[in-house]
Amino acid sequence: QVQLAESGGNSVQAGGSLRLSCEVSGWTDQSYCMGWFRQAPGKEREGVAGIDSNGMTSYADSVKGRFIISKDNTKNTLYLQMNSLKPEDTGMYYCATEGFRPASMVVAVNGRNAFGYWGQGTLVTVSS
Repeated sequence: QVQLAESGGNSVQAGGSLRLSCEVSGWTDQSYCMGWFRQAPGKEREGVAGIDSNGMTSYADSVKGRFIISKDNTKNTLYLQMNSLKPEDTGMYYCATEGFRPASMVVAVNGRNAFGYWGQGTLVTVSS
């Protein structure tokens, strides 16, 4: 049974930083795509950053240069380092995984539909 558990969400002021973590259990396939998505109140869930088993990464334009996605395979944990946070980064952040897709799938239009395994989310609030 695949399980994903996010942590690290918090309330911060604009300009601050947070690191989100997503611990994955039960995933045995060496090929994968993992991503971070976020959903603001009243908006659709959107892809933020993705990484695939080839080590390729992809980012939404809104976070390029500010967010970094990484994965520690020894700990089966996905990370999202978020710097220079803005109020528009506020939302529930979810991690997701699926069999191999290119990392760019995470940030593609409706990319969320390609992922079948999701965590429960962790809340990030950025105040101005």
